[in-house]
Amino acid sequence: MIKIPAPDPCAFGRAMLACMLLGGADGAQAQAAGAPGPQVTIVEVRSGQVPIEYEYAARIEASREVEVRAQASGILLRRDFDEGAAVQAGDLLFEIDPGPYEAEFAVQRARLQQAQARLSQATRDASRTIRLFERGTVAEKARDDALSEKELAAAEVAAAEAQVKLAELNLGYTKVEAPISGITGQEQVAEGSLIGTTADTSLLTRITQVDPAYVNFSVSESELSEVRALLEAQGLWERAGELVSVHIEFGDGKRYPDVGKIDFASTGLDPETGTLRLRAVVANSERRLLPGQFVRVIVTGISLPDAIVVPHAAVMQGPQGQFVYTVDSEGKAEIRPVVLGRELRDGWIVQSGLRNGDRLVSEGIIKVRPGAPVATSTPAAGAPAATDAGQ
Repeated sequence: MIKIPAPDPCAFGRAMLACMLLGGADGAQAQAAGAPGPQVTIVEVRSGQVPIEYEYAARIEASREVEVRAQASGILLRRDFDEGAAVQAGDLLFEIDPGPYEAEFAVQRARLQQAQARLSQATRDASRTIRLFERGTVAEKARDDALSEKELAAAEVAAAEAQVKLAELNLGYTKVEAPISGITGQEQVAEGSLIGTTADTSLLTRITQVDPAYVNFSVSESELSEVRALLEAQGLWERAGELVSVHIEFGDGKRYPDVGKIDFASTGLDPETGTLRLRAVVANSERRLLPGQFVRVIVTGISLPDAIVVPHAAVMQGPQGQFVYTVDSEGKAEIRPVVLGRELRDGWIVQSGLRNGDRLVSEGIIKVRPGAPVATSTPAAGAPAATDAGQ
């Protein structure tokens, strides 16, 4: 019986190591013999105007919300709207029993007629007394008394007219109309209930105006100073209101189609958070923005002049900090330390370390070695260059 020796795992490992060393030596020899380096994509660095975006957490608020309250007490006869429906300013919402107020209005009109009749009589008496006084047949006191009676009758007419107007107002309060356009809330008092005019008995419903909608957010003191410095340096601070726009982004990443404008800024910083409260107004005709809803806002319209942007993939982290690879005139990779500024959605702003005309490695950077040659290509036609600051 022939005995087959067991395989030696150490011998297998040594064989693999020898193959790798031989392969590495062959690769080094191939590179020394002028073989092309790794394939990378390069872009030419160009400075320009860089749009800057600022993102904040925000909350939607109704532009107006009013309480609809009764100004006349009585039995609530009818509700003339659907809860949660849109109404226009002036639409009839509720009707209160007008009977007592119609009766009071009739009484006051009758009293006005009585006062007007007394004024007519006093006017005739005064005219007759004046003629008699001029003839010398009555005393001066009689004339003065007649004039006083006329004046008192005129005052009674004025008071009666005011009472009629008040009764008419109270009668009008029995029809409760929408003070603003908006969305109605729930009915607070059912038909047939007795309502009053006090704070705890007069609430009928609420109306919320959601078009336009308000978007509230806060910015830090440092960012506010940064934005002001950028705009003042370009002579645009006085036009900040028309230049800056506010875009709304929902939780799923989708953007709201309408763009808002900042219409309010608080007069000072919040002492607890050190932030400034801002408010933007945006159209909301389709009611997609709901009061109390949390969203993100992206503030645009601010730009940094003469800036360089590099893509995220081009930046590496080393022991001495961030660096990128550039390609020199001989086609060799060169390490270039950089100082980064603000991060954008498509890359980093480079504060120092690069200049116009540098050829930056934007793809394939993991295969690059310092001082080694690389085979370069440019981005496909039509593809945006990430280092183009104007993008």
